[in-house]
Amino acid sequence: MIRVLSPIPVASIRLIVFDLDGTLIDSARDLCNSVNAALEHMGRPHLPDETIASFVGNGAPLLVRRSLAVENGVAPDEVHDDELATAYNFFLAHYREHKLDFTYAYDGVLDSLSALRLMPDGTPRAMAVLTNKPVRPSRAICEGLGMGSFFMSIYGGDSFPLKKPDPMGLRAIMEEAGALPHQTLMIGDSKVDVMTARNAGAWSLGCQFGFGPQNLMEAPPDVVVDSAFDWTTVLIPEKIDLRQ
Repeated sequence: MIRVLSPIPVASIRLIVFDLDGTLIDSARDLCNSVNAALEHMGRPHLPDETIASFVGNGAPLLVRRSLAVENGVAPDEVHDDELATAYNFFLAHYREHKLDFTYAYDGVLDSLSALRLMPDGTPRAMAVLTNKPVRPSRAICEGLGMGSFFMSIYGGDSFPLKKPDPMGLRAIMEEAGALPHQTLMIGDSKVDVMTARNAGAWSLGCQFGFGPQNLMEAPPDVVVDSAFDWTTVLIPEKIDLRQ
């Protein structure tokens, strides 16, 4: 299902910027396994996968901090820095080795990326990734899943001084692509992505199939979809049903 809250001027969209986790890929199991491995390393019991997955979207340090806080029964800002550093370093090392154990691209992602490379008039359209996940595993995952060649750039949470929803990263990508805010669309699964687009003056498309649907409508995007297949329906004037 597609819900249009504010029509996107699809003919003028020259740049599409994608979130990664919960938008292009389902990485929940590998992230949860690495967080639980870090908790075990710290002598702590595992957390349910659904609890850990609800923390994804604001960067790996906060993912680990929130997980430690829940297990400790304290607020995230009460987690000791030394404890966080030890757990975070173990998480990163584990995740680098296991980032593609179970991670996969959502149905329709690769076909939609291929279809969206051209604007309606045949002009090449720029596409990029802006995630709060660290950049090295982000790039490795995109390459490993066969989607790296679609993007002019892939930036992570450690690529810029400030993470999403700060618009710094999105503005840098717009400058790199030579695209203005009204020519730019951010696609993501949480309010973090919607607010990033708003803060940069860009359009937003929300994905209900990702990790963040529980907060997506707290900052309603311009368009909401239930499947990556719907990206082409929204962005290509003559609907292409890639499921057929």
